[in-house]
Parts: sequence; C-alpha cells; structure tokens
Amino acid sequence: MESPNRVWRTVVGSPGPLTFALLLLLGAEAGLRGLNTSHIGARLWQLAAVAMLCAITALASRRSFTAALVAAAALPIGSVLIRLGDVLISPPVDIKLLVTEVVAVMALIAVLVREASTSRAVIGLAVVLVGTASAWSIRPNYRKEVGGAVRVYEPAPGIAVTIGGILLVASVGLGLYLRLRDRERRRSVEAEVLAAQRSERMALARDLHDVVAHYVTTIVVHSQAAEAVLDLNPDAAREVLPVITSSGTEALAAMRTLVGTLRGSEPAGSGSADPTSDLTADIRTVTEESGLPVHLELDLVEQVPPKFERSVLRLVQESLTNSRKHAADVTRVDVSVSTREGVIHLRVADNGSGAGQAPIGGSGGYGLVGMRERVELLGGTFTAGARPGAGWEVQARIPISTFLGTPLAESRANPS
Repeated sequence: MESPNRVWRTVVGSPGPLTFALLLLLGAEAGLRGLNTSHIGARLWQLAAVAMLCAITALASRRSFTAALVAAAALPIGSVLIRLGDVLISPPVDIKLLVTEVVAVMALIAVLVREASTSRAVIGLAVVLVGTASAWSIRPNYRKEVGGAVRVYEPAPGIAVTIGGILLVASVGLGLYLRLRDRERRRSVEAEVLAAQRSERMALARDLHDVVAHYVTTIVVHSQAAEAVLDLNPDAAREVLPVITSSGTEALAAMRTLVGTLRGSEPAGSGSADPTSDLTADIRTVTEESGLPVHLELDLVEQVPPKFERSVLRLVQESLTNSRKHAADVTRVDVSVSTREGVIHLRVADNGSGAGQAPIGGSGGYGLVGMRERVELLGGTFTAGARPGAGWEVQARIPISTFLGTPLAESRANPS
C-alpha cells in the first residue's frame, strides 16, 4: 500500500492524476447539485468556468507561475459568466463557490509553492488571492425560494475570511512540505551520485595502481639490472630486453583497457590484465613474471567466487610489486594462498632488507592503502608490516562462506 505522502506527491505533482481527480470531483458535485433539472442553463455557466479552472490547475505542475497568473484572470472572468447567467436565466445558481473550485485553487497554490522560486511563489500567491477575492465578490449570493419568496443568504465576512485563511494555510503548508521533501530527495540523490562517483574513482585508481605500477616496476627493475651488468656482461643485459619490451607492451594494453572503460567502449574489467577462470594458473603466471625468487604454496580446495578472484590476484601482484620496489637483497619470497573453512588466507613475505632503501621509481604510493580498501570492501581483514629480523609480510583474510550461501560449518553439519 502506497504511503499518503507518495499519493499526495503524485496527485499534486502530475497533470494526469490531478486532472482526473478534479474532473471526478466536478462530475460528482454537478450530479449532487441537480444538473439534470430545469436549472441546467444556469449551472452550465458555472460548470464551464470551473472546468476552465481545472484545466489551468492541471497545467500548474509544468508552469506553476504562469498557471497562477492565468487562474487569477480566469477566476473573475468565470464569475462574470456566472453573473451573466444569473441575470439571463432564472432561477440563479445556488452557491458562491463550488467545492471543486476550492480544491482546484488549493492544489494550484500547493503546486506553486512547491515548484516556483520563493519570489515567484510569493507574487503568484498574491495574484491568486486577489483573483479569488474578486471572483467571490462578483458572484451572486446564495438564494433560495421559501414560500414563494426568494431569500438571499449573504455569508458572514468573518466566517468566510476564517475558512479561507484555514484553507490557505493548509495549501501553503502542503506546498512547503512537498518542497522540503523534494529538496531532501535531491540532496539524497546527489549524495548517492557523489558516493558512486567516488567509488568508481577509487576502483579505477586501484586498478591503475595494481596493473600499471606492476609492469612499470618490472621495467625499472630490469632496466637497472641491465645497466648494472652492461659493461661486464653485455649478453646478460641483452637477455633482459625482451622482458622490458613485454612489460611495456602489457602496460600499454592495460592503459588502453582503463581508457576504454572510462570512455564506455569496453566493459569494466576487460583486457589482458584481468584474471581468467583459473585462479591457480593466474597466480602462477604473476609470480613467474615478477622476477623474484618466489616459493609458491597454493591450496585452493574450496570454490573461490569470481568476484573474489580478481582481488586475490591483485593482492598477490601488488605485494610482489612492493617487494621489488622497496626491498633489497631479496633471496626468497613466500607466497601462500589457501582456502579453509570458508575463508581465503593470503600471505606474501620476503626476507629483503628495506632499511634505508629508496623505493624504486620514486616515493611510495598508495599500494598498501589500495590493498587494505580492497580487502575491507569484501569484509576481510588486512595486515602489513616488517617481519622480525628482516623482511616484510602481508596477510589478508577474506570470508567467502557468506557469499556462497550457507556458512561452511552449517553446510557440513547438514549435508545434502
């Protein structure tokens, strides 16, 4: 069931529902007031004027200020038509304002306050009030035949002003309420858009750092190695060149993929830098291409969801990149990736010495920050720090049992 607030916003803010509601009310009121009697001539004048007002009010959701000005002129004109009917056709109409007219004016005021700027809303409201007061004064008073004589009932000004004031406050209050709700909704949407944009920027920044920094670091490391042995062993330096060429080519491919993603010409996550369906093979490839003495242990006995495979591969890749950039005299890097009891356990540890070692390629970047964000987004925990004695260690624990459905312990207790 829709909330009353949503119903009000739909009726007052849309021309279709508002037109239908006003015409339905007008038809019901016309039947109750005896449109099928001998008074039809006089009543048609009034109904025509009211129908015109309903049409103007229905357009208020598109041009509220213009509708207010037109309605302010239409109300007195309609009253003149009704007054003319009062003179030419007897008996006259029997009421000052129809309920439909009152509702139409209230809806017009509410839409005006909701949609128009503050200055236009104030001006439009004043013009509508002047038009309504003029229409009220022009129309004939309520008359009724009593014992062959026609009695004229003139409404008390105090009562009319009081009722009009209450209806005016209600209309303005409704318009202000809807105006504030619209403002809050816009702010909420803007906040969601900004959050989504920030999330996309962070994801692209992580991908850019993980992929490009990996290949660029490989190029720098092998270039420095080739430079160091160039004079003593030119053949060894020459053997490094294909690795540099391959890394540069893959870096360019990764950049093209990211640019294509930004332009929308390629789906996010496409390209050569992405994981395949075989996480074990992907990790082996990354470790072999790292140029480090890696001791690899893989124990992926449980299914790793595709959304986790990319993050695991990037964590291994970035950890190895950090070892190349920041550690010196590395003789062993232990890489361990396993799944136990619905949790991915990842560990990358080297025995290098980073004391006083300037990072290759310049100052340190956002690698650890990006890895921590990536793990925490998946609900895991991340730690990184120096090992006792020498070296650096990265550890991550990422739960996957919840993603897979039933927690692992529960599924083992209830095998199907």
